[in-house]
Parts: sequence; C-alpha cells; structure tokens
Amino acid sequence: MSAAELPSSWHAGPEDSFHGKITPEGPFEPEQGRYHLYVGLFCPFAHRANIIFQLKQLQKYAEIETSTKPYPKGDENGWPGWQFNVKNAVPYEGATEDKLYGSKYMHDLYFKADKDYKGRYSVPVLWDKKLNTIVNNESTELLRDLQTAFNDLILTELQSISLYPEPLRAEIDALNDQLQGTLNTGVYKVGFAPDQASYDKAIPAVFASLNKLERLASKNGGPYLLGPHLTEVDVRTYVTLIRFDVVYVQHFKCNLGMLRYSYPVLYNWLKGLYWDHGAFRETTNFRHIKENYTKSHCDINPKAITPLGPWPDIDRRVEKDWTKIAPGRIDMPIVMEFEKTLR
Repeated sequence: MSAAELPSSWHAGPEDSFHGKITPEGPFEPEQGRYHLYVGLFCPFAHRANIIFQLKQLQKYAEIETSTKPYPKGDENGWPGWQFNVKNAVPYEGATEDKLYGSKYMHDLYFKADKDYKGRYSVPVLWDKKLNTIVNNESTELLRDLQTAFNDLILTELQSISLYPEPLRAEIDALNDQLQGTLNTGVYKVGFAPDQASYDKAIPAVFASLNKLERLASKNGGPYLLGPHLTEVDVRTYVTLIRFDVVYVQHFKCNLGMLRYSYPVLYNWLKGLYWDHGAFRETTNFRHIKENYTKSHCDINPKAITPLGPWPDIDRRVEKDWTKIAPGRIDMPIVMEFEKTLR
C-alpha cells in the first residue's frame, strides 16, 4: 500500500490532522524500526506522547528513534514554523537535527505527507518510514494509542502498563474532557487573552480546576491523582503543572497563586512524579520550556527576556504520607463561583 491509498479516516484532506493507528490489521502495522517520533521538549502536548514513549521503552524494543526540535515557531500564523538543528549552524542544546531527512523546518515533513496541507505544523508527530508519511499528530490519540500499539514487541511487564484501566475509565474520561478545556488549554486562553475582559473571563477556570484537583488528590490519598494507579489524568495534568510555576504564573499571568505555595497536595504529587519516575523527569527540560515561551511569544514578551526564577525549578523533598498535607485553594470569589460549575 502507498500513502495515496490510505483511507480518509487517516487524513481527510489538507484541513485535517492525521489520525492513523498502529494495528496488526491496518496499514500501519507494529514493526520494529519502522516508525520515528518527532517531539519538542517545550511543548506540553508533545510531552504527553513522550512520557508514554518512555514508560513503554519504545525506543529500545520497537526501535523508534526521536528527533527533537527547539524554538522559534515563526510568526503569528506559524510560518515558517518550528526549526530543527541544522548542519553548519550553532546547535540548540538538547535539540537534534531531523534524523530522517535533515529538514530545516517541521513544515517540510507536513508537506512531504500532504503537499497541500493547510494546518499547523505541530508536534508530536509519529512518522512511518515505510510509507513515508505521518501516522498521527494528535496528542490525545497518541497518549491513548501508544499504551498498547507496540505491546507485541515489548517485554511482558511493559505490556501491563496501562494508564486507562477499566474500573477508572468513566472518571478518567470525564476528567480528561474537563481538564482539557479548563486547565490544559485554559492557561493558553489566559495567556493569549487579547484584552482585559477576555483575561478576566478566562482566569477563574484555571484556578477553579486546580482547586478541584487539589481536593480530589487529597481525598484519594496518593501517590497519584486518582489514588494508587497512575492514569492518563496524571499525564495530562503533569505536562501543564510542570510548566505552571516556571512559565504560566509570570508569562501567562496565571498569578492568583503558585503550586508551591497555594496547592501543597498537587505540588507534592508533582514532585513525586518528577523525582520518582524517570519517564517524567527525563522528558522534562526546564530550559526548553522557559525559553520557548519567553523567547517565541513576541507579543507577550517583546524583549524576549527569560526570567531566572523561580528557584529551584522544582523542590526535591516528597512527602510519602499524604495525610500530613493539608489541602490548599485559591478562595477568590470569582474562582469559587466558577468551581461550583465543575462536575
């Protein structure tokens, strides 16, 4: 099969993103060495896929290599888009060249998959080296699919890692939907608010969501948000909250409180994931995170100065006994009023 013969459910046309799945019976079969993953360490949405990639050890057992791009991301329309390290230029530490094609820009890969593509040149991107095209560039789909897609190729103990366990699926689905709108994209609605009224309208949702998560995590007793089992909710929340104190508080003006001072339960949970789980710590690069936001959003930070603080990026001590931690919250009236609307 060639890329031209792939079904429309994979990619309906230039305006659509890519929705392919790795399955034994489909066009994208689980084969060692066939796929390549493109990520950016700055990006919370690529971070989702990268965590699963590390948890399942897909580089080792499915022989999936990664290419990592730095900033800048281009103008307000995204052009020319994310750029890789290239030969004969000063490299950005922690980023790589495009290991497959030596592309300068991410858009080169999108146009290779669809010469008429009109969407954003985003990451993550799972690339098929056999069909020379994009399999999938939707972080929510890759977060789910990579948990099982290559199970036939990996060790039994890695196959058993599931962040979507049957008994918790209803709760995970409900929280995922809510967090996507109020927190994961909510910080962007605040940060990119075009005027005061838009900002004032957007910010209560972020902290109402944090209030709810703080209370939920405290009730469940840890070490994860829903209790003893690591789930997709932890991954979706981690990729936003690991950026919260270091970027979103000052750069996006989400400054009603900081995790380290206002949300002791969530901050303890965050420290636990970072320090106790290599898949979370090794995919987190604070320099990439800080510099991408502060040096590529010219309308928000025109002088591109990256603040040094807060320090440390994340504290080290993790309290294992969650009963010792009193939950916090932001008690601002507009936040508490919005919190009443959350399920």
